[in-house]
Amino acid sequence: MRRTRTFPVLAGSVLLATGAAILVPTAAQAAVACNESALVAAVTTANLAGGGNIVLSTGCTYTITTSHGSDADGPDALPVITTAVTLTGDNNTITRSTAPGTPAFRIVKVAAGGGLTVKGNVTLSHGSAATDGGGILNRGAVTLTASALTGNSATGRGGGLANADIAAPALGATATFTSSSVSGNNAGGRGGGIYNGLRGSLTTTSSSLVGANTSGAQGGGIAAVDSTATTLTSTQVSANGATAAGGIYRQNGTMTLTTSPVSGNTPNNCVTSSPAVPGCVG
Repeated sequence: MRRTRTFPVLAGSVLLATGAAILVPTAAQAAVACNESALVAAVTTANLAGGGNIVLSTGCTYTITTSHGSDADGPDALPVITTAVTLTGDNNTITRSTAPGTPAFRIVKVAAGGGLTVKGNVTLSHGSAATDGGGILNRGAVTLTASALTGNSATGRGGGLANADIAAPALGATATFTSSSVSGNNAGGRGGGIYNGLRGSLTTTSSSLVGANTSGAQGGGIAAVDSTATTLTSTQVSANGATAAGGIYRQNGTMTLTTSPVSGNTPNNCVTSSPAVPGCVG
């Protein structure tokens, strides 16, 4: 009786008649050309495809000069994220142009049901929103890994990122930061760095909100207002400013801080929070 032998075939390999497999490298995904129109087109294509991974050109700064997405929440540099989109970078910046005459717009909005993952040392900077979320306005899910929100501003809440207020029964917005930084952002309302709103969830790990995040109200670093959960692990919150609670402002909701010092904020760290921010003094 003739026996049949089965050979496993590796990804990117060709199986010869002899049963030997020759490894043939699979083609690497092409990086998006280093210009505004190419990045906008890539996001549009990913949305239409139901999601996708966008690889950014190594070391490229994508400077956005005009809005490419807009709705009731205001204009955005990139098309509104409506599916699961990943920006995979390699020392990149996506920034609103600082040239005179550049209109105001945030960097990106994530719609309900959409998801944005940013990884690989990507900085989102100089977004400017007339409402909430100068860098990112999130109504879906956002994940930042080894990336940064820097120098963004909002007339409303959440200079760097705003988890939008979302009433039941819709799902609340979620944001997850890992090994990422939030600095130099400003909000006219609560949450100079981050605003975690109604039914929102914020989780940070090995991250920082250090340096000149400012709020014209409460929560220079973070404001969590009627949110579901705010969980900080190994995350420093310092050198931020607000009218009160220059570090973290809490109004209701669950909050957990683990090895996450809140210090050196102006005019105080967490005063006026209700209930108090756990482990925060001053």
